[in-house]
Amino acid sequence: MVKKELIKQLIVDFQQELPVEVIPRELSLPTDSNKIITVPGVRRCGKSTLLLLAINRLLTEGMSRECILFLNFDDERLQFNAANLDEILQAYRELYPHIPLRDVYMFFDEIQMAQDWEQFVRRVYERECKHIFLTGSNSRMLSSELSTSLRGRTLQYEEFPLSFTEYCRFIGTNVNPHSSTGRATLINAFQTYLVNGGFPEVTLAPPLYKERILQEYFFVMLYKDLVERYEIRNPEPIRYFAKRVMANLTKPTSVNRIYNELKSQGVSIGKNTLYEVIAQTESIYLFFPLCRYEKSLSKENAGDKKYYCIDNGLRRVLLNPVSEDKGKLLENCVFLHLRRSLSVVDKLYYFKQRQECDFVRVRGDEVIQLIQVCYHLEDEQTRIREIGGLQEAAQYTGCHRLLILTYAEEEEIRQGAYTISVQPVWKWMLEQSEKTTESFG
Repeated sequence: MVKKELIKQLIVDFQQELPVEVIPRELSLPTDSNKIITVPGVRRCGKSTLLLLAINRLLTEGMSRECILFLNFDDERLQFNAANLDEILQAYRELYPHIPLRDVYMFFDEIQMAQDWEQFVRRVYERECKHIFLTGSNSRMLSSELSTSLRGRTLQYEEFPLSFTEYCRFIGTNVNPHSSTGRATLINAFQTYLVNGGFPEVTLAPPLYKERILQEYFFVMLYKDLVERYEIRNPEPIRYFAKRVMANLTKPTSVNRIYNELKSQGVSIGKNTLYEVIAQTESIYLFFPLCRYEKSLSKENAGDKKYYCIDNGLRRVLLNPVSEDKGKLLENCVFLHLRRSLSVVDKLYYFKQRQECDFVRVRGDEVIQLIQVCYHLEDEQTRIREIGGLQEAAQYTGCHRLLILTYAEEEEIRQGAYTISVQPVWKWMLEQSEKTTESFG
């Protein structure tokens, strides 16, 4: 049984530390929606920070700290299940018998660590309190399972590792991108961001510890979020499988081919198991799938998917990639930026017919932008290939908004009926973040 005295101690200790000093993020959670706010995302990406920012905002608006109930379910001392979850409410009532639960703001961090938490949250929401905030490192649990039992009563806000704009804020880079010195500073910052990724703790850590922290992240994701959660008996093929998908980043990935590779090495694992595992890695935000664009919805999921990784730094410490991977890192970086900014009516695909186009942005039923990513356009064959892929995709989709993102080049290309904008990735990311901030502001 969970001891109520421990719960009381955790609640009060947290309240006494308020307000907490944290660096702002681009995403901001509403505090007056009367909905269950869910924040899914990969471990250590900053979900807890979003809760703390919301709490700080409530305090500045006059909320008493005693009205804040915060618990981190990843605390090993808390072993919750259906039989003892109600002790949370009992402990709070005993601490503050004069405060009605309807006036309390409840923040439950890493809620997926508690067994049968969905029924508890549903009961609290329907009978006691409308101010509930949840974070979790499993998208299935927070979106699928909760929305099934509380359809129409939840709002989801996905969090990711730092965007480039947030990264600059974390390292204290606040310069004018139009000045020569400012541009040089931003390019240097982007080079580090491209290689090390955007996990907040890694960004702020001394260089000596960055790789060790990332290795620990992967270990926890693999063994705690994947192997333990899904009761996988033999983790070694899963580790190989994850690294194999990472190595094939930005290219269509055949699960069947990886299965045959494992089979040829004498590793016994079922093909269906691998298909289950790739779905499970998606649920814990390790990988993101990208389907090929088709005009026919029935063909949308046909063919191999591309997969992208949650963080370039995580991939680097696992694979020790060679310099030829610069283009993959750049494309993965662009994908994460696009994926982070997707609205509920947006979708993202890749295009492949005779030639390829890296990203097809769709809003509703309309293709709104086509994007190619390459490290540079200096090589003539590369230039021909990237432009050709955009042209074929434009003819197929009818979209004329064409963009090539590179590491540092900037120009405008006129090719027949099409005008193609070429921009450095870092500059495009900063501009996109400004537009997103304005739209929310």
